[in-house]
Order: sequence, then C-alpha cells, then structure tokens
Amino acid sequence: MNKGVAKKAISGVAAAGAAAMLLTGLSACGQSTAANKKTSDGKPIVTILVQQNTTQIPIGQMTWAKELEKESGAKIEWKVVLDTAWSQQKNAALAAGDLSDLNIRAYHPDDASQNPDAFEDLSQDMDKLPNVEAFFKEQPVAKKFVEVEGHLWVLPSSRGKAFSASGQHMLINKTWLDKLGLKVPTTWKELTKVLEAFKTQDPNGNGKQDEIPMNLRALPTDQLAGWWSPFLFMNSTGIATHFNSGPSGTGIYVKDGKVGNMMQTDEFRQVLNYLASLKKEGLVPDDWVTSDKYDSRNQVGGNTAQVGAVFGWDATAFGTVGSDLYNQYITIPVPSADGVSSDDTVWDASGVSGANEYEDYHMAMSSKAANKDACLKIINLLYSEKYSVQQLYGSTTDGYLEKTGDHSYKVTEKFVEERDAQKTPALEDRLAGWIPDADEFEGDKNLTSIVEADKPYAEQYSHLNGEKDYMPIYVRLSAADQTTYANNNTTIATTAMPLIAKMAQNGADDATWNSLQEQLKSMNIQQNVDLWQKAYDKYVK
Repeated sequence: MNKGVAKKAISGVAAAGAAAMLLTGLSACGQSTAANKKTSDGKPIVTILVQQNTTQIPIGQMTWAKELEKESGAKIEWKVVLDTAWSQQKNAALAAGDLSDLNIRAYHPDDASQNPDAFEDLSQDMDKLPNVEAFFKEQPVAKKFVEVEGHLWVLPSSRGKAFSASGQHMLINKTWLDKLGLKVPTTWKELTKVLEAFKTQDPNGNGKQDEIPMNLRALPTDQLAGWWSPFLFMNSTGIATHFNSGPSGTGIYVKDGKVGNMMQTDEFRQVLNYLASLKKEGLVPDDWVTSDKYDSRNQVGGNTAQVGAVFGWDATAFGTVGSDLYNQYITIPVPSADGVSSDDTVWDASGVSGANEYEDYHMAMSSKAANKDACLKIINLLYSEKYSVQQLYGSTTDGYLEKTGDHSYKVTEKFVEERDAQKTPALEDRLAGWIPDADEFEGDKNLTSIVEADKPYAEQYSHLNGEKDYMPIYVRLSAADQTTYANNNTTIATTAMPLIAKMAQNGADDATWNSLQEQLKSMNIQQNVDLWQKAYDKYVK
C-alpha cells in the first residue's frame, strides 16, 4: 500500500485476526524436515513469510497468490506476520537461524550481512532469475541498493517511476489563502505573515478563533527526525534532508560531496529559532513538540478545516482523495529562510534518490530451503510483470486490475473501494517485484495525488547537485561501522533530543546551543560523520 494508507489507524478486530494467523503461522515457519517438504502427490512445499498490515486481507486469500501457486507447481504455505509483531520476532528468528523458505519484506541486507550463513546468496542463482536480471538491467540503482560486497542476500522492490515522488511535502490551505486574498508564501517572513492571518482572520468562517495556523508533528525521542518532521525547514536553508530513509534522520547530510551532521550547523540553529518564533506567536500548537494529536488535528472531517499549513504526504493528510478537506489543500515549495536566495533553496531528496520508489528488504531466501529450484521459480514469477502488477493492485481475475494494453493497466473502482474499506486485496508497497518503466496505470487516485503533489518541487529539486548533495540510497556502512554508528546514536539521542526540544520551543540561546555542541562532540558525533564519509567515498564514484 502507499504511505497515505499507511497512516490509517490499525483496526483492533483485524489485528486480532491477523495475530491469530501469526500464532498459527510462526509455529511452523521454520525449516521443515526433508520428509515433509513434499505433498503426498509429490509437489514441493515452500513456506513464504509475508510481513503485512491489518488493512490488507491475508495473502493466502488473494486470488493472484492462488494463481501463483498453481503456476509454480509448488504447494505454498503462506505465513502472515503483522508489522507490530515482526519487529519483536525478527531478531529471535535470526538468532535461531529459523527462517521460512522465502521471506517478503522481512530482512534487510544489513540483517543478512550479519547472518550470512542463514541466507541464500541469490547472485549465484541469476541464471534461474531472468526477471530479476531484467529488473537490475533496467534499474541498476536497485541492485546497488542491496548488493553487499558482491552478495545478493536480499532483493529489492520497485513500485514504479510514479513513486519517484518524495513522501515529504509542505501543504497549505489554498481555500484560506484565496478567501483572505493572500499569495503562496515564498520566504519565512511571508509564511509568518500568512500564518498570522490564518490565526486572526477566521479563514474557516465559523466565527471562532479555532484555527491552527501550522500543525507540526511531534519530535521523536530516539533520533532527530523522521516522516514529516518540522526539520524539513532545513531545506529552506540550502541543506537537503532525506527523511524517507537512510541516515538523514540522525542528522547526516551531504553538501558538495562533504558529509556533516546538521545538528552542528548554523542553519540548524536558524531553524530552531524559527520554530520557536512560531510558538511564541501562537502560530503552532503549544504542545506540538510532544503531542500525539498531529493526525487528529488534520483530520477533523466535514468541510470546516482546522489547519492552515502542515508537512505531510499529500492532501490525504486531511481526508480521502476528493473529499471536502482534501480539495482545500495544495503542496507548495518550501519558503526560503532569511538570508537564503530562492536559487539556493532545495527540497527533501527522498524522491529524486529513489527512496520512495525502492525498498531494500522485499525478498530473502533461506540457505536451508529444501526445495531450492521451486523457491527460485516462485521468486522469478513474483518478479514478472504479470505478478508484480497484481501484487501492487490486486488480481486481474477478480476485476481489481484491468489490462488495457501491452504495458498499460486500469485500477478499477472495485479495488479503490476495497482499499478505502481497509480490506486491500493486494500487497501494494509490500510487493516482492518490480514495475517496469514502460508500465502505465490509470484509475489510482492515490497515485495521481502523490504525483501531482510533487510537481511544485521541480525547481527546488533542480538546485540539488545530484548525489553531491544527498546520501544515495545504496550507500551503506559495514556491519562493524553500523554497530558503532548505532551505539553512538543511542547516546546522542538520549542526551541531545531534550536540548533540541527545548530550543525548538524557546529558541537557541548561546548557553543551550553551546551546551548541545559540547555534548555532541563528547558523544562521538564526529566519528559518525567520518563513518558516513568513508562509506560515501567508497560507493559514490
């Protein structure tokens, strides 16, 4: 599924049902004995673990999955595990070497590099995986994303070129702007004036001063930033974030090929002071730093909006595509910081780097799989166009997806209705497959929405100097360096985040700022920068 759907609350009833499947599945998800790896009529048995969420029907009930089983000639035992449970189960499975034959969206390349004996090195099997080979030929960055010292323990996914859009956007209520006769702000000063008008001039027209000029997402406690972070304002200063994935969430950035940590920059201090000024003027919620009301403040329902501006995925932050609230919002380029020209202002590089299109943990095979040839045949089928598109949008047999040409498809209203009802008959973004560049889709309102949401950033993307200004998704630390980096970050987050939260609310005065800088130095932040510089220099040619 797409990220907009990922934001929906988990259904308790569905969670209970999936938990029951988890208990049933995991009891048998390890390696079976050789004797029971074939059916009574001689078919090879292949166990496939799939990490799903509760908005999807179990994969074994999806028609395309039943057709895959028939075409593969194997008996597939599907094992569903919930997102919420897998984070606890994964380490235990790795420690025991107890992997299912195939594993979808379960193990990262880093997991495999630290437990290489548990995983099949698929680089040795490419003669039986022509669809994967075609994937890597057309989209070589996908291979670089998962390859570790020549090994391919895990295969990536690609949702297709449409998802090269970023998952990070700035949205503003265009209905409010029009009512108040205001233009889209292009600088922080203009943004502040717009937010002040949102606060005082009753733009939602209900006669109450209940507007939230800008709704900010709470700061995490375990790292600096993540999805829809207020620190997307760093892009206003010319330092590009990359918050969909990678080390940007811990402050790592790249500028002109040089790695640094944004927490040590004057630009970061400038952003902290701007955030504090918004709080001082009552233009953001007083409790935004720790509040869990980000989503509820956005999605008030009806047609009376409460929020003026926000960082989010797209206008689905406020309601489903086409709803009254959805239609009030547009995405806008991030306004430039004080003293920064529009030519130097950039935008989050998650989209242009491929971090929204690709994921690196979508197919892993156990080195102990008894029916290796059957497993490889299933992998190759999953990475065919035929099954990739159905993993993304549901079965063609059931009428969820219609084939309209050689590489063209129509997503039907039937699929949209099922997805909106949180009974999605497909894996969506969890697919173990790839969507070729030639493929075109119509009818997916969510896909159209995210593509349109990203268009206003074309100019700011052009200000990025390619991979000299962001960390490419394929750059990775060695296993030893990853451990060092993670240990340092645990200490940094515990100490630094309370100070950062304080400054985001009250301003970065000299004493607090200097204290932060001294503590960062003492907690080996430079070592983290050096590790990522070493990795960047190794992978970026």
